[in-house]
Parts: sequence; C-alpha cells; structure tokens
Amino acid sequence: MERATSVVEHELELNLVLSPEHSVPVPARLSYSSHDPYAVHITFHLDTGSPVTWVFARELLVEGTFRPCGQGDVRIWPTLSQPSAGGTSRGRRSVLCLALTSPAGDALLEAPLPVVAAWLERAHRLVPPGSELAALDMDGSLAELLA
Repeated sequence: MERATSVVEHELELNLVLSPEHSVPVPARLSYSSHDPYAVHITFHLDTGSPVTWVFARELLVEGTFRPCGQGDVRIWPTLSQPSAGGTSRGRRSVLCLALTSPAGDALLEAPLPVVAAWLERAHRLVPPGSELAALDMDGSLAELLA
C-alpha cells in the first residue's frame, strides 16, 4: 500500500551577499516532504537555466533560526540585516544567514527569518519533530529498492 506524500513548499527571494554593501536577489523554493521527513530542500533558481538544489537536515535549519549551527558545507545563523546606506537601525530586519560551501565555490545567502520560521511551522504540522521515523515508509522503500 502506497502512502500519500504531503509536501510543504514556499517560494521566496533570498539575497546573495556579494559584499557588506551589495547583494543580489535570488528566487528560491523551500520544500519539505513527508516522504523524506528528516530533510529540507532549498532550490535556487539561477540565471544558468538549471536550478541548484541543496538538501540538509530539517533540524539544522530549525536550530539555525535560534543560534549559529552547522559545520562544513552548511552553516546557518540568525542575525539582523544591515540597514541600507544612509539608513537607520530601524531599517534592519531579522534574517537567516546560510553559508554554503561546495567545490564550485562559497555562497552567503540571507533569507527573511519570519518567512522561514512560518514555513518550518507548516513542516512541523505535517511531520511533528520526533515523529519522522513513523512518517518513513520503510516497507515501501525496501520493496522499491528490491524491485
């Protein structure tokens, strides 16, 4: 018997930080599936024609909304954005920084923290933390592997 897969997705715009004074917008999609309950997917829609997807632990993203975490390829931390040139501190907003490292290079991205937190709440309603193992279809996955 095949289980229905539920997906929580959200399109948003991240900022690729090029320097402390300059960033460029990058359209992206956050995706979470009950079929893969431990992972989150972030797909970046770049001008290259083919999107780039990063996959990492949902718990890493959750922890990163509260404090710096991660090591190696994915590091995440919350902060306040820098005010625009000539702006005041009132122009600052809560952002989630994602530092990604790959053989192709490094990227520092900023996502609107309230948007990511709201999306994570939806993902938690789909598969509550601690119930990921129950959401896995081990029999179906094994049958698929052996077919």
